[in-house]
Amino acid sequence: MKLPVMPPVAPMLAKSVPTIPPAGSYEPKWDGFRSLIFRDGGEVEIGSRNEKPMTRYFPELVEAFKAELPERCVVDGEIVIATDGGLDFEALQQRIHPATSRVHLLAEQTPASFIAFDLLALGDDDLTGHRFAERRSRLEQALASARPPVHITPATTDHDLAQRWFTEFEGAGLDGVVAKPLEGTYQPDKRVMFKIKHERTADCVVAGYRVHKSGPDTIGSLLLGLYDEEGSLASVGVIGAFPMARRRQLFIEMQPLVTTFEGHPWNWADPEEGNRTPRSSETSRWNAGKDLSFVPLRPEQVVEVRYDHMEGNRFRHTAQFSRWRPDRTPESCTYEQLERPVTFDLDDIVPGLR
Repeated sequence: MKLPVMPPVAPMLAKSVPTIPPAGSYEPKWDGFRSLIFRDGGEVEIGSRNEKPMTRYFPELVEAFKAELPERCVVDGEIVIATDGGLDFEALQQRIHPATSRVHLLAEQTPASFIAFDLLALGDDDLTGHRFAERRSRLEQALASARPPVHITPATTDHDLAQRWFTEFEGAGLDGVVAKPLEGTYQPDKRVMFKIKHERTADCVVAGYRVHKSGPDTIGSLLLGLYDEEGSLASVGVIGAFPMARRRQLFIEMQPLVTTFEGHPWNWADPEEGNRTPRSSETSRWNAGKDLSFVPLRPEQVVEVRYDHMEGNRFRHTAQFSRWRPDRTPESCTYEQLERPVTFDLDDIVPGLR
């Protein structure tokens, strides 16, 4: 492979802002795997956010890139899995599997799509020093005839339309809106774009904790639960961004609530069928050596957290601590309190995506 921009390249990043900037190029924020695609004739490499190749996990996209992308190019975008219910990030996570046979089976069962939103190189031209407005124009020209599963993200300079996208597209599983300065160059690993994400609050039950890597007397994260329609406490996510001094204080505060797994709603030795719980033996898909065991707590404390959106019945990202709610009972912390976005069809955003 010999391109004017060679892998690995860390993608350009965005910083969070509370409102949509008054000017720029606006795009939907796709909820998938950020990927840089390098194609030089018959050679294709899929780079990732951490600069490690993901090529082997998406064989169907490798073939699509050979057919639909320019002969020599570097394209920035997002790998997603689109379903009738919107984007499915959980199905996308399942695609990262060590067994080749499983990779090819999932490529048939849950095929992925690629949403292109920037062009770093075309032919012998390195475009990273060019303004974004020009890169976007070149991208539209280069992918004008591309067919699914390769797509170009919608983009607009209309602030009012971007605000509508922010409100409407969440119902299809999108994550918010990204704003890009029209005059900006491509700056790898720099937060020079802006992302505007949904933020909501929910009252959750604290039912366990994991210790911090710094030591056994420091809280790493608190495990959150919500009661479902059957009255079972479902695991919905964690909060964990605490200053170190607060982590130690939390450990002391949580000790009176420490209990055993016997009678705990998340008894890993006897989990209720179909109830997604953080089991003691569970390990992370992204880090096989990461211990996900937890210390059970009596589910008596209620905490208000901030979150962006749900992935199925769980918080898509780590929630943020807001405040303790001693005025709320654990039983009042149900899924019914959560705001549900209006359903929106992915095909109305990118025709042919699903």
